[in-house]
Order: sequence, then structure tokens, then C-alpha cells
Amino acid sequence: MANGTVRPMNIIILGAGRVGESVAESLVSEQNDITVIDQDPVRLRVLEERLDLRGVVGNGIQPSVLREAGAQDADMVIGCATSDESNLVFCKVAYNVFQVPTTIARLRSPEFKEGDELLSKAGFAVDQVICPEDSVTHYINKLLEYPEALHVLEFAEGRVCLIGVKAVAGSTLAGRTLAEFKQCFPNFEMRVVALYRQDVGVEPTRDTVVLPGDEVFVLAAQEHIRQVLKAIHNVDQPVQRVMIGGCGKVGLRLARSLIGQYQVKLIEQKLTRCEYLASQLPSDVLVLQGDTVDEDLLEEENVADMDMFLALTDDDEDNIMAAMLAKRLGARRVMALINRRSYADMLNGGMIDIAVSPAQTVIGELLTHIRRGDVVGVHSLRRGAAEALEGVARGDAKTSRLVGRRIEDIKLPAGARFGAIVRGEGRQSQVLMPHHDTLIESDDHIIIFIPHKRLVRAVEKLFQVGATFFG
Repeated sequence: MANGTVRPMNIIILGAGRVGESVAESLVSEQNDITVIDQDPVRLRVLEERLDLRGVVGNGIQPSVLREAGAQDADMVIGCATSDESNLVFCKVAYNVFQVPTTIARLRSPEFKEGDELLSKAGFAVDQVICPEDSVTHYINKLLEYPEALHVLEFAEGRVCLIGVKAVAGSTLAGRTLAEFKQCFPNFEMRVVALYRQDVGVEPTRDTVVLPGDEVFVLAAQEHIRQVLKAIHNVDQPVQRVMIGGCGKVGLRLARSLIGQYQVKLIEQKLTRCEYLASQLPSDVLVLQGDTVDEDLLEEENVADMDMFLALTDDDEDNIMAAMLAKRLGARRVMALINRRSYADMLNGGMIDIAVSPAQTVIGELLTHIRRGDVVGVHSLRRGAAEALEGVARGDAKTSRLVGRRIEDIKLPAGARFGAIVRGEGRQSQVLMPHHDTLIESDDHIIIFIPHKRLVRAVEKLFQVGATFFG
């Protein structure tokens, strides 16, 4: 727009369950116009009272209900209903009847993959598939790979990682300035982009002294992450033995992904589910029937010998109690699946080593579609208040605010920080930590840490090119 303002996106969400609620909460905070469709009026009323959005009661696959929700003016629809079928038909009707430009569907079935003919415009018209179960399984796998970390977030197809970890007394980092810490790694570069002390942000300057208990966010090339973690946390003990408490959809997906990598034990309360699990997994995966908060059972099964205990039931309170009990009984690290984002961030790194929010793991995938400019990756942090964003510099010195300019000449909003640059493709790519005289080139992937959501729009503008670029 001529005056520089950006029109909010008009987004319709189908389903006010856990995932739909979390998606709505995150997108409302982006100053978008959100409408949620659900058949439960009570659930919608609670959402309307808590968030700045509109609820429409009805079946979202019916054109009349979509019309009432404003589909004729929608920029995007997101199907978050519990059934794949509803989300598929919802996207199809939104595109075919109302020509909604962008359609996203939550699909649990592995039969539907992005790019399949079935999901094309001629099929169900789904532009992007989200699967919280898949996303959380991948995320937990990364946390098992780097067990000392509280967060492991990937950029540039895994070439760069942003890790969040607590500084431990006696480690290389604790008691040193950030400048002194960097001198401990003469063979490669890394960058501290954020530091939180007792949940309050501290600006990470060269002279900032890191104290034990500080939560530090560090960007580095993937191959250097383990060295950085060891220096901050003082431990580099790989995971070998894993116990999973509660084996629903996430638990089974995770157990399958761990086969051949770790020794795995499962605890599941329902007998019929145990029988199904035993039929689906190799014989060396031990499946036990029992309660995840049964102290005697955990002791009998040597929970104290576990490198990681994962509480993955559908109940937040049970997961919190099971993880805390396993920790008290001697498990080295414990992780709990927490659906309420406020619970997850409150517990993370405290009584429970790692709290994972399933909905939070897919928010970044959705935000990538919301962002203006050439944004290819987004990770939401700190209860959605902060963000790490990966964008691509396009154009040339005439059409781009980035290309052909040195870092010192690029004005970021106060508090936002350049993290890393990935230059080139595939194995030939380089990971650079930008300095004041680093020159941005076309097609560079640039990772920026944004401490407050209100700064996002200003950062987005950097990745937008002038009209002449395509001329």
C-alpha cells in the first residue's frame, strides 16, 4: 500500500480443539482477522471471550456456513478439525466455491503427502499439510540427539541450528563474558542471539557475563552444535536408553522412529492398545501394561537407568506428574508432552527438563505462510512472544533493501539481531556469522532473531523486493 501499512490477513480456521485453539491464539497475536468454525457453541463462546476473534457455529464443509464465516473475502483457510476427511472437504469447498487463495489442512494419515496429485488443485486443493504428530516426533528426535538442549530449531534445511540451553555452573560459559566464550572456539564461529535471566531478556553484548541458570540461545552450523552444547552445559552424554510413558499416536510414531537407535521400553495403560503396539513394533521393544504414575512399576522397570523418560499421554496433568516422578526416581532427563502452551513454557527447564507443546511445533510452519516477503522458515519462541525468522535476499542493490549492502548499513528494529547467513546450495553452501562489514549477496538465506512480535513487520519488509525486480 502507498502509505506503507499492511492489510491484516482474513483467515478462517475449522475446528476449535487443541490445535485449532493454539493456531487461532498465535494468529490473533499477529493482528489478523480470525474466524473459527465449530459445531460446539460453548467452545466457541469461550474462545471469543478469551481471544479477539469471531466464532461461527456450524459444519465447516457446508458452503452456507463458509459464506457466513466470510470465505468470499478470505485470504487463507486452515482445516484443524479432528478428522482428515472434514479438513480435506473444507479445503476443497473453500477453493472451488470461494476461490480462497491458500488452503492448509491438518492431516494425520500418512497416505496424504504434500505434492501428491490427490492434494492438487484438481484434487482436494490442499496447498500445505500440517501434522502435529509428525512435527512433534521430529522435534523430540532432535532433542534426543542433543539431550542437554531445551530447544533445537533447524534452518536452511538443517545446515544451521538454533539451540536453547541453560548455562551450568562450572561450564566453559558460566562466569565468562560472551567475547571470552567465543575465544574458546577458534576453529569455527557461533553467535549468541538471545539470553534470558529469570525469564527476563538480557541484551547479549560482548561484555555480557553469563550466569549459571541463564537460558542462552546460540546459532551455529549443525556440525558444531555438540561442541557448543558441551561448553554451555558441561555434559556430552548421548542417550542410549529411552522409556516412553503413554503410547498413543505420538508415542507410536516416536517408538517407530527410535527403532535401531536406542533401547526402548513402553508403558501403556490400555490392554488392547498394548496388544496393538506389540504387533506393530519389533520384539526387542518391551511393551508393558501399566500406569505411568505407578511408582512401583517405574522402579521395577529401572527408570533410574534411563537416559530419557518421555511422558506422552493425552493428559497434561498425568504427563507432568509422570515426568516429575521419573525425575525423582533417578531418570537422567525427563520430557513431558504438554498441550497447554502456558504450561509448557512455565515448566520447561525447571522441575521437568523439557516440556514440548505439540501445537507449538507446527505454528512456525503456518507462520511461514503468513509472513510477507521471501520468508522460508519461522520458529516461534517464548510463548510466541519472540521469533527466529529465515528469509531469502532477492533482487539487486536497486530493488532490495539487503542485497549489495553491508550489515552495518542495514537498519534492523531495536532488539532484532542478525544470526547467521547461509550462502550457496547443498554441500557447497557456507554458514557465515555476519560481521559489520559482511556484504549481503542475492539468494543468501539470512536468519534473524526477533525478540518481540511487534518488530516482525519491519523485518518482513527487508525481504520484500521492489516492483522492478520482476520487470
